[in-house]
Amino acid sequence: MHADKEQTAMTSDDVYIGLDLGTSSLKGVALDAAGRAFASDREPYDTARPGPGLAEQDPGSWTEAAKAVLLRLAATVSPERWKTIGLSGMIPTVVTLGVDGLPTGPAFTWEDCRAHAEATEIVWQSGAKETYEQTGQPLDGRYLLPMFAWIQRHDPARAARTATLLGAKDYLFAWLTGEVLTDPSTATGYGCYGLETGAWLPPLAAVAGVSPTGGRAGRPGLPPIVPSAETRPLRPEVAADLGLPAGLRVCAGAADSVLAAEALGAVTPGSVAYVWGTSTVVLGASRELALDPERRCLVTPLATPGWGVEMDLVSTGAAVAWLSRLLGYGPGGQADVVAAAASAQEGVVPVALPFVGVGEQGALWDNDVRGTLVGLDLSHGPADVARAVLDGIIMESRRCLRRLHDLGLPSGDVRVAWRGADPWFCSRLADATGRTVLVGDPVETSSAAGAARLAAIAADAELPPAGTADERFEPDPRRTAEWDRRWTEYEDVLRPLQRLYAVWPPKSKEW
Repeated sequence: MHADKEQTAMTSDDVYIGLDLGTSSLKGVALDAAGRAFASDREPYDTARPGPGLAEQDPGSWTEAAKAVLLRLAATVSPERWKTIGLSGMIPTVVTLGVDGLPTGPAFTWEDCRAHAEATEIVWQSGAKETYEQTGQPLDGRYLLPMFAWIQRHDPARAARTATLLGAKDYLFAWLTGEVLTDPSTATGYGCYGLETGAWLPPLAAVAGVSPTGGRAGRPGLPPIVPSAETRPLRPEVAADLGLPAGLRVCAGAADSVLAAEALGAVTPGSVAYVWGTSTVVLGASRELALDPERRCLVTPLATPGWGVEMDLVSTGAAVAWLSRLLGYGPGGQADVVAAAASAQEGVVPVALPFVGVGEQGALWDNDVRGTLVGLDLSHGPADVARAVLDGIIMESRRCLRRLHDLGLPSGDVRVAWRGADPWFCSRLADATGRTVLVGDPVETSSAAGAARLAAIAADAELPPAGTADERFEPDPRRTAEWDRRWTEYEDVLRPLQRLYAVWPPKSKEW
């Protein structure tokens, strides 16, 4: 805790708590009335990967993580000063509940892609163009509807026990308050939320055997949709167990991408939130509801008025963590990967397609493409491979920002939320995209901080504007021109390999 933040905490009475249920850990942040983060904490949990493309988590690990973080935050700042708790969470991640409100099996996280065939069937029955025009989502197997359709087909006993479908953050809210509900941005991850109506779409839900109202075992229902800042009181049992004030309010919250944009101050037209985690969110703010005619962008309601035009790069933080293990740096060696990449000689590295997370979304939307190194020879070492993978990530980031520009959004600053933001990477990102890159305090620009700011909104408090930048990276036009040339080379490698991966490995054989 910095001395100036200690002083701020001492002179401000009200405190707003934000919890972010992320892919690998639950993060917590305490903000004071000046909008300063003076306490933060995190608790990790595991992801089981029982097979290729599978990613499962135990919802009980989330509640245990929430307990641990809340207790440690309470030890730092008196809970008597807490005004509201805000929630943020990864989407889409499916939790299936029985009539008793308990999970009927493990949660499938957004990294799980087992349900692509079911998604294809849903879209075929409903119409790809019609589905996107209503939901703003290019539906694939990561959404809750196809995930449940997969459960119906492959685990009918679990499906028969399931009475309610929830997102991960919604499950945490239900545990805290005893009430089942969701918010508009999280609802987009279910796959049947109507952007214009602000309600569930019954025909689309019915295709997957889901009821948009109350459910029953075997035909699950969906939760009511409420505004992100709507609150409910903490359950007395949870308050007593954690030593928190009776009646403490918890707000419904929003998707992690939306609340990171809130924390970054990237909610005005043209500004872009670049949120690096296991995956990376690229979200451009728009005042108007604007759909992508090529259906490559997700459209998400912001927590405050406006819309996010969003693309999610699957293989970023996860790819760097994978490379860290592969090169012998260990699970926490991401900074070593970046340092190695920075040491590589320009112009001699191979070309990398960084798609080790099984397919890619972003602006590419290709579930078949895989990670690939092209142009290796005996002169290449670990630094060259690291540089190639990170440059591949930058290329896909550039693709996303170009898509926002092509859709008519102003070309504003790129605001980065990244705990380990590296100047070398951020400078290259600025050069490759031709945009100014701003980096702020990693805690105060996190999704958890955005959840805390939403908690302040729910309590009718007015915090100072978000998005103060500690570092600024301006593009160098000469290097931008060099990235333009390299972009052509990258595309020349990517396009033939996309055609290859569309048919390989043969789908009729086991490899």
